[in-house]
Amino acid sequence: MSRKHKKMLARILISAALLIACALSPLKGVWRLLSFLVPYAVIGWDVLWKAARNIAHGQVFDENFLMALATVGAFATGEYPEAVFVMLFYQVGELFQSYAVGRSRQSISQLMEIRPDYANLERDGRTEKVDPEEVNVGDVIVVKPGERVPLDGVVLEGRSTLDTAALTGESLPRDVGEGDDVVSGCVNQGGLLRVRVTKAFGESTVSKILDLVENAGAKKARAENFITKFARVYTPCVVVAAVLLAVVPSLVSGDWSQWTRALIFLVVSCPCALVISVPLSFFGGIGGASRDGILVKGGSYLETLSQAEIVVFDKTGTLTKGVFNVTAIHPDKISEAELLELAAYAESYSDHPISRSIREAYGEEIDQSRVGAVEELAGRGVRAVIDGRTVCVGNSKFMDELGAKWHPCHHVGTTVHVEVDGLYAGHLVISDEVKPDAAEAIGKLKELGVKKTVMLTGDAQAVGERVGAQLGLDEVHAQLLPAGKVERVEALLREKSDKGALVFVGDGINDAPVLSRADVGVAMGGMGSDAAIEAADVVFMDDKPSKLADAIRIARKTRAIVRQNVIFALAVKLLVMALGAFGVANMWEAVFADVGVSVIAILNAMRALRAPKDA
Repeated sequence: MSRKHKKMLARILISAALLIACALSPLKGVWRLLSFLVPYAVIGWDVLWKAARNIAHGQVFDENFLMALATVGAFATGEYPEAVFVMLFYQVGELFQSYAVGRSRQSISQLMEIRPDYANLERDGRTEKVDPEEVNVGDVIVVKPGERVPLDGVVLEGRSTLDTAALTGESLPRDVGEGDDVVSGCVNQGGLLRVRVTKAFGESTVSKILDLVENAGAKKARAENFITKFARVYTPCVVVAAVLLAVVPSLVSGDWSQWTRALIFLVVSCPCALVISVPLSFFGGIGGASRDGILVKGGSYLETLSQAEIVVFDKTGTLTKGVFNVTAIHPDKISEAELLELAAYAESYSDHPISRSIREAYGEEIDQSRVGAVEELAGRGVRAVIDGRTVCVGNSKFMDELGAKWHPCHHVGTTVHVEVDGLYAGHLVISDEVKPDAAEAIGKLKELGVKKTVMLTGDAQAVGERVGAQLGLDEVHAQLLPAGKVERVEALLREKSDKGALVFVGDGINDAPVLSRADVGVAMGGMGSDAAIEAADVVFMDDKPSKLADAIRIARKTRAIVRQNVIFALAVKLLVMALGAFGVANMWEAVFADVGVSVIAILNAMRALRAPKDA
């Protein structure tokens, strides 16, 4: 509990003790009034001051004005204990509100701890601690065990494991070694690392994430905007209604002792339960999501995400790993090992992604003395002399030119054929692997009631259909250029219902046009991806598509809490306001209808901090 909260709690306890003492006191007349003014001043001086200050600035109709008017009016009608208790209970509600907001902010501020305090900069053969903002691109920094990686970079020397939980919400550490990329915000758990900086602090992953989180409250949800506008109209209306309730019956009956009804009406009418709990619910939802490695840029996106009806995925890097691997080896007259070895040696001089994937699958050191003349044939393949044998590696067009008796493969992917000394030796299949949790992600979305799951890809139709069938997607659209993806999303937007939302999930690098066109754009793998953080409305800090179902579940829980608070607060207030207007409700019931409802709504809003479990 903060110092501010402790001071307020002390004021509440002191005022409550003084209230009890005054209620038991035998004092009469003006002395009784003066005695009750003491606990009232202890607990309510700041409310009176805020009301007076706001009136001076032209902001008359707020909760401070309502509480001041109601309690001062209660003193004027001789209801001293009620006046003090109304203010006391109101401050109890304010304490609950402040504590709840603090909890919500704490859940987000925990993410702020990823900001590094210093960097160990190598300079003239020694290291010195400097502010991360002083480090330039190309500088070398040292990250010791237990320290947080201060800037994005590439490991020059050392091996270690990095704790990425603060960024991804996942507890599984990540192994890194020489040549691997590291992103700021992770904690070095093992050995010493020397890292060459690739991004200045202002452009680093941690800086962009902090900026995103700090501005998360800027995009208000429709419900938040409605409540704000509602309170501006509602408050002056109830003040006028309270004045009429006090004056009109008295003019008709000639009995001017019915002011209590108007005061009860004022106490009940304070809209703080709505004004506080609705934004607090969205703030809590954003905070709870951030602890799961899901960064939402504002309440409006959380609200829209809860209405997800159509989910569209990019393929490469989103549902698949985006890394080419050898997924099948089919030899003909030679062994698998020999086929892979010959292909790796033939591709040893090429830097093409397919060539790299073959060498990585081989996994052995390439002895260049075994390789003779090498000839690269654009768009077809490569011809090389290996151990005195002529090895041709390439596509079917190349094989046709050679007259090789090749045959197609039943596996979908890029087929690389191999011919040795004029004889067909077999082929390798290179393909992009599906992510381990991709099928689970689609299954979870269907369990949540998402009506349609779609995949868009620029790959061949056969590749797209294979992935779509493997994952259980409803639609697959292949061989699309970026403009074609936008057109397809436009068509899908026309299919959804008025209350539904289209969510597009991409890698944030080359999908910016589609991300911006969707109702909600979600970027995968925000770690290390500048474009992901910039382009999307929601960013997942890891590469798991299954996080989308978690995000939708959090969004729906938050929206349900908002709806519960609005209905509950309005129902109780309208009931007690009506009872108060007819003289049935007393001041104690009015206090519950105001502060009691606020406390219940705030406690309910705090539930948004806890991410819901899988259904």
